[in-house]
Amino acid sequence: MCGICGYVGKEKIADEILIRMRDTMYHRGPDDGGIWQEASDGVAVGLAQRRLSILDLSAMGHQPMFSEDGNAVIVFNGEIYNFRELRAELQNKGAAFRTSCDTEVILAAYETWGTACFDRLNGMFAIGLWDKRDRSLILARDRIGKKPLYYYWNRLKGELVFASELKPVMQYPGFPKTIRRDMIGNFLCNKYIAAPDTIFEDTYKMAPGTYLLYRDNQVQIRSYWDINAVREEKRQQMIRTQQASLQELDALLLDAVSRRLIADVPVGTFLSGGIDSTLVTAMAQKCKDTPVQSFSIGFYDKERNEAPYAAEIARYIGTKHRELYVGEKEILEMLQQLPFYYDEPFSDSSQLPTMLVSRLAAADVTVALSGDGGDELFCGYKMYDWTYVAQKADWIGAALYYTPGMRMVKEKLPPELRAFINNRSGDYKTQLFIDVMVEEAEKLLGIPACAAKFVHEKKLKDCNWQERRMMLDMMTYLPDEILAKTDRASMKYSLEVRCPLLDYRVIEKSFQIPHNCKYNRWDKKHILKELTYRYVPETLLDRPKKGFGVPLRKWLRGVLKENIRKYADREILKRQGIFVPRAVEALIARQAVSDKIMYSSMLWSFYVFQTWYQMYIEDLWSR
Repeated sequence: MCGICGYVGKEKIADEILIRMRDTMYHRGPDDGGIWQEASDGVAVGLAQRRLSILDLSAMGHQPMFSEDGNAVIVFNGEIYNFRELRAELQNKGAAFRTSCDTEVILAAYETWGTACFDRLNGMFAIGLWDKRDRSLILARDRIGKKPLYYYWNRLKGELVFASELKPVMQYPGFPKTIRRDMIGNFLCNKYIAAPDTIFEDTYKMAPGTYLLYRDNQVQIRSYWDINAVREEKRQQMIRTQQASLQELDALLLDAVSRRLIADVPVGTFLSGGIDSTLVTAMAQKCKDTPVQSFSIGFYDKERNEAPYAAEIARYIGTKHRELYVGEKEILEMLQQLPFYYDEPFSDSSQLPTMLVSRLAAADVTVALSGDGGDELFCGYKMYDWTYVAQKADWIGAALYYTPGMRMVKEKLPPELRAFINNRSGDYKTQLFIDVMVEEAEKLLGIPACAAKFVHEKKLKDCNWQERRMMLDMMTYLPDEILAKTDRASMKYSLEVRCPLLDYRVIEKSFQIPHNCKYNRWDKKHILKELTYRYVPETLLDRPKKGFGVPLRKWLRGVLKENIRKYADREILKRQGIFVPRAVEALIARQAVSDKIMYSSMLWSFYVFQTWYQMYIEDLWSR
């Protein structure tokens, strides 16, 4: 696990600049750091890395790393879980290895198979590779987007800059930091900005399952794993029964967990007490002869506290369990750190407790396994209930929409009902209630916020809205909110988080499992629950799911009230030129008296954006 960055341009930059870019990510890799630069025939290239040592802790794992013949140079962030099998295969083909780390295996794989090597990697990765032979830069990101990878392309100057985070890109000489105004509405509505877009112009996220080839100031992006195409292929090989599905999923997930326990450093698990983390922890314990270390966060607020359940499950499984109870004070102390570690506007408030559980785990282990991915793969969110209901009742919405005089009546209806009636486009059927957020965002910005709707849904042809929404979440919400949240929160404490449920083989297997095994008569994640009950008694898990968030409404009306007022100052907003002052004041007033989630969510996103703007763009508030 590391932080990587680099550039290709016409002129070489000073080593000090490249080091400064690299060290904005010191938290991602405190164990080692390296840079390499070269310039010839009007082309300059530089690669840099911060290393968190997980495999082969010796200096032999230092990056940037060179291929045996010196023609390829790589920086790599992530872990390859099948590197031992690939190493053996490559040795049979004549490759020689100096280290026992997976980075060298990637280099040898590239030398043997070229860019086809990415499809052979089972892991989480962001790769930057310079090929001296044709002077090309190759960037690659893992299939589901566990590891982040940004790039900035200045066509006029012939420069491409890449990094694990935006901070190194912002440190590159001449980077303009020009905000994309159309993406602010996207952020306000969704709490994040989905790939390939970012908050800056000419700056992009690599999409999961793709690689980029940059040569002669031309960019080509190619897919090596298209999740929609893979799903269509796997659906031709559906498993016929739930029992067969359970058997195959059990064996495959157990293998995925065992592979993620391989490390030269201590490994533990996050254990929230829910289905996904319980299953992963139980399987990890089955693979180990000694007690696994498990970690959970407790809240003094009983409404959100699942720590007692996690502790009871840990006792049954036999883990060495640690828990930390936190109050508002500990959580609020994290607020001022958010903009630095989430260097693009990001307002999923569960990032705060995720940072706290990461800090707890990092005191004892360097790697932690999580249950991320179970909800998206196996139909676990409350939104999937709403999607089910919306499809069943869509004819009612259509009838109301076309009722004479409804246009005037709709304005007086609750916004959620209005959104349901207006949900007539076949391209956005499963993005329920997004129109409600769009209305609020457009008031705040004074410009259209149509980019808040994800166009990916147009590619999905499912008749079942739940299946379509699950795919949409896998393409957007999972990589760009869930995995981004966990990556930044854990790497703040130099902790690597691994996700067995997102092994690509498990994802592909989930496509072969019938949908009624996932959603069975309102029972979400049905098959995953049945699998978990093989390891832990149902009585320890049979309870309503609680959130992992924070009391936003209370904060926005209380401890954050003065900060909100500061960032909403009418004169400053006019100078900033992004938000409509009167609309911001109206939102604050509505949130103060209404418990509707859309108001607290929108106001929190406004607050997060302003703190980000103050840190990275311009400090308008401290003059």
